[in-house]
Amino acid sequence: MKQIGSYEAKTHLADLLAEVQGGEIVIITRRGVPIAKLVPIETPQVKVEAAKDGLKALRKQTASGNLSIREMIEEGRRF
Repeated sequence: MKQIGSYEAKTHLADLLAEVQGGEIVIITRRGVPIAKLVPIETPQVKVEAAKDGLKALRKQTASGNLSIREMIEEGRRF
């Protein structure tokens, strides 16, 4: 964990953001007192198998009424 003063943080913000993007946590201080923390955002990892299962379940819930894709397109154009 890195500590940096607010003035230095302001002047080197782009560099700090690059460090945070790399996983570093940065504490910003004012006169030695911590006032803010820069942390990387946790991005959720989508599991491919879970996505496939969700699409398969959705496919089972919907019915085309034995229409072809062309018929569905034409049906949609009428509205």
